[in-house]
Amino acid sequence: MKKITAVLRLIFGYGIMLCLFAGGLTFFGYLAALIIGGTTAPLICTFLYKEVFPVIIYASTILVLLGLLIMYLCGETALTADKKKSSKHEGEM
Repeated sequence: MKKITAVLRLIFGYGIMLCLFAGGLTFFGYLAALIIGGTTAPLICTFLYKEVFPVIIYASTILVLLGLLIMYLCGETALTADKKKSSKHEGEM
């Protein structure tokens, strides 16, 4: 089970990294459209909005579900309310 979750974590990590990178690259597409202007700018923006963003959104949604599955398989309880009070930090009394 640990090998499976390790591979799934690797896929999750690289997948989310690629989605974030692709989302960041769209900024340069909009910047290029702003610089080019004319009739080409709306075509670039429409392409980014209708073709690129849905792919990024679907991929990131699937990867988030994969991340939740990984947490479930590992037995992590990060998304549950903790009834125990956590220990105090060194600076607290």
